[in-house]
Amino acid sequence: MSSNNTLPPDAAQVQQETQAWLEKAVIGLNLCPFAKSVHVNQRLRYVVSAASTPEDLLKELARELLALKRADPDEIETSLLIHPQVLNDFLDFNDFLGAADALVEDLALDGELQIASFHPQYQFAGTEVDEISNYSNRSPYPTLHLLRESSIERATETMADTDAIYEANMATLEKLGLQGWKALGLKA
Repeated sequence: MSSNNTLPPDAAQVQQETQAWLEKAVIGLNLCPFAKSVHVNQRLRYVVSAASTPEDLLKELARELLALKRADPDEIETSLLIHPQVLNDFLDFNDFLGAADALVEDLALDGELQIASFHPQYQFAGTEVDEISNYSNRSPYPTLHLLRESSIERATETMADTDAIYEANMATLEKLGLQGWKALGLKA
């Protein structure tokens, strides 16, 4: 009988590291101008998944999507489904996103909820692995961000040009550089 010396990460630690990333990078660098109010008003639900297979994660994703749909937006506006034990390879994670989007449609939530993706190895198409632009979507653990479309619509109504968010993010990250990212105490 062989023993596995690799223990699953502690859920509290996973949540703490994810929250630190959110505060230092997403909010601290203003990568998402809408995140601060949700965080400050404690309307962000953190769920650390124990799933160890994509199939288990898909089942948990279905439960979380339905829970977000049922929740009062004044209590839970958005959710982070963090899954440290599954889809650690970015290509596998990226392939899973098709199934996640299909699940949103299967649950008749298309137009109501959507999923954004974050991963420690996130890489935009056409970029090199270590390009700083990839860090806008790099999180400590693979993470699915469940969002209400109504929240996105309300947030974007206040902005003249939502494309400016992406452009500002790239400028911020370019100015910060990899050393600056590491200086924030974030994984690189």
